[in-house]
Amino acid sequence: MGGVAQLARAAGHRVTGCDKAVYPPMSDLLRAAGIELIEGYGAEQMSLRPDLYVVGNVVVRGNPLFEAILASDAPFTSGPAWVRDVLLRERHVIAIAGTHGKTTTTSMVAWILDRAGLDPGFLIGGVPVDFGVSARLGGGPHFVIEADEYDSALFDKRSKFVHYFPRTLVLNNLEFDHADIFADLTAIEIQFHHLMRCVPQAGRVLVNRRDEALERVLARGAWCEVQGFDSEEDWHWRAADDANERFEVWRGAERLGSLAMGLSGDHNRSNAVAAIAAAAHVGVEPSRAIDALAAFAGVRRRMETRGTVRGVSVIDDFAHHPTAIATTVAGLRRRVGDRRILALLDPRSNTMRMGVMQEQLAPSLQAADLVFCYGPRSGPHALNWDPRIAMRALGDRLQVFATIEELVDAVAAQARAGDCVLAMSNGSFGGVHEKLLQALRAGAGGDKAS
Repeated sequence: MGGVAQLARAAGHRVTGCDKAVYPPMSDLLRAAGIELIEGYGAEQMSLRPDLYVVGNVVVRGNPLFEAILASDAPFTSGPAWVRDVLLRERHVIAIAGTHGKTTTTSMVAWILDRAGLDPGFLIGGVPVDFGVSARLGGGPHFVIEADEYDSALFDKRSKFVHYFPRTLVLNNLEFDHADIFADLTAIEIQFHHLMRCVPQAGRVLVNRRDEALERVLARGAWCEVQGFDSEEDWHWRAADDANERFEVWRGAERLGSLAMGLSGDHNRSNAVAAIAAAAHVGVEPSRAIDALAAFAGVRRRMETRGTVRGVSVIDDFAHHPTAIATTVAGLRRRVGDRRILALLDPRSNTMRMGVMQEQLAPSLQAADLVFCYGPRSGPHALNWDPRIAMRALGDRLQVFATIEELVDAVAAQARAGDCVLAMSNGSFGGVHEKLLQALRAGAGGDKAS
């Protein structure tokens, strides 16, 4: 919704917005764009008399402002519907969907097109370092969008991505997630097939052929060209190991070039291959795409180093699904070798708080040396399950804390020079990153952190 607000402002509209506890980087970007932020959902905001209310999917019945909107018959719509109706018509939409990797792959595609001089528009669920903003109108014919399967609004329970009607569609992967709105994986597969129905015959779908759930989606029907990636059995697009952390990119039997990125992990290789393939569909030569990705700086909150104090590096990542957690920890392990990894986990997503995937958490964290879990017992992010029981397989490597302050004190006391502290959350994590850096500066770790 922050990205939607930026696009509306860039399109010439006066924009205000309300939310609870807006935090950086989005709050900083909105203020820099000249967008007034209002704390809370008070009905008095009706006095602003906007031409249109764009309602985010966190809004529920009982919300004071939305109840006032309904009572007054004021015009309203969802964010995805507004984007489609106002911004996407008459543009070539490149959409990236999947449980994992959407933000990074969308950023990669936008970066490739930008370096190719195509001036794309984009809407991304994160902030690419290379652009410094999460959304841009762009002046070219292409618009790159992160296509989320979450529902559109309380009055439109379809997935956001069915509004976008892409001509180029990337399907990265598909796992069960969002247990608050989907009963099971089959329910999500149905939404992905609705997305497939929205691609015109002249379009192209690029799909990870190693993913069994996506194979089931394809089996339901496809009405356009389908190309695979990330599988040696499918000779469209793939990556192969090269020397010195480089990998080769292949299209069929043709070697397209060799790429070394600043991002580690097999998942980012897959993201890169998908991005190169998507850019090729709109005419960007793979060699140019490879050159662009060699300079790609990544996305904020995706393995972002927030600071290093007394030899202890504090890294921020958005991982909150067990698969993403495992992939993130493995990528960091590959990068740092034998250095200790202190994993900080904030299971605050709706799915995590429900405990649906609690049994998968311990295996996902096995590559970490120590695990510090935030497990509040009350408040809006309280867990209805016990992390100590769910992750007992981690043994004495696991510590659970009811407050951020206790967690920070424990990490600072146990951290030592050379350690990598990896904080994983899809929220602000209570500002744990800066609090920990401050504690390390104050010498809370004693000789261990020196």
